[in-house]
Amino acid sequence: MSLLVIGSVAFDAIDTPFGSTGKIIGGAASYISLATSMLSKNVGLVAVVGEDFDFDFVENLKTRGVDTQGLQVKKGEKSFFWHGKYHMDMNSRDTITTELNVLGDFDPIIPADWKNPEYVMLGNLSPDVQLTTLERIESRPKLVVMDTMNFWMDIALDTLHKVIAKVDVLTINDEEARQLSGEYSLVKAARKIREMGPKYLIIKKGEHGALLFGENEDIFFCPALPLEEVFDPTGAGDTFAGGFIGYLASVGKTDFESMKKAIVYGSAMASYCVEKFGTERLQELTEDMLNERLAKFDRLMRLNA
Repeated sequence: MSLLVIGSVAFDAIDTPFGSTGKIIGGAASYISLATSMLSKNVGLVAVVGEDFDFDFVENLKTRGVDTQGLQVKKGEKSFFWHGKYHMDMNSRDTITTELNVLGDFDPIIPADWKNPEYVMLGNLSPDVQLTTLERIESRPKLVVMDTMNFWMDIALDTLHKVIAKVDVLTINDEEARQLSGEYSLVKAARKIREMGPKYLIIKKGEHGALLFGENEDIFFCPALPLEEVFDPTGAGDTFAGGFIGYLASVGKTDFESMKKAIVYGSAMASYCVEKFGTERLQELTEDMLNERLAKFDRLMRLNA
């Protein structure tokens, strides 16, 4: 199954109560690509970086089976950079620096080999770029999953609505769901957002798990795995999304029951992501480690002995 990922491949700098980093690999598509490539072996990446990027990471993606011919390299320019500082609760954070650089005028060029993907993951980017991507795909994918955030709701709501109307699954956090819908109740918010176009809505609640809303008022809840240590929540949502769509692409199914299992896979991967800074833990992840964490989720969620 062919899976196209579009998003940012970038640099981050992270400050948390447990330490700080210099420039490290970041960006939504970096996390998504690492997660999807664990489950699906036909992944294509569309993104843009500057000449300053760490191309050892690109080679790492290639060894994992990610096709990077859609990764543009802008000579003489710099990659997107974000510097953030997390508070003690690790849920709230402050943005210290944002440098758009090459992402400021990103024109997504889809290679000929990837113009008819079966699955598409629209990572958190400008709605204009997400919309352009969908317009450049030549056939309707089996499934389109989209991630976005409150920033785009603030400055590009009209275009955001156009993209939302074209996707099958939207994934946002609880605060964003309330802002987008104007409803405080997440059940009401989900109903209202699904009326905008998506058949399914995933509402991420961080350390409190995730909710999946589907047709016929179907609802599924997946808890977050209690962890002894959380070093860096950056990229956890992107990893979750990558694990979610990666699982669906691997089994070739898009029904509600399959999505329930996909959410567990995404949650398991995200639980590893937060254990170290940046993408480090994901790059260490093996199939055996993933299966071990999936077994913990099974025990956590099992009702009958």
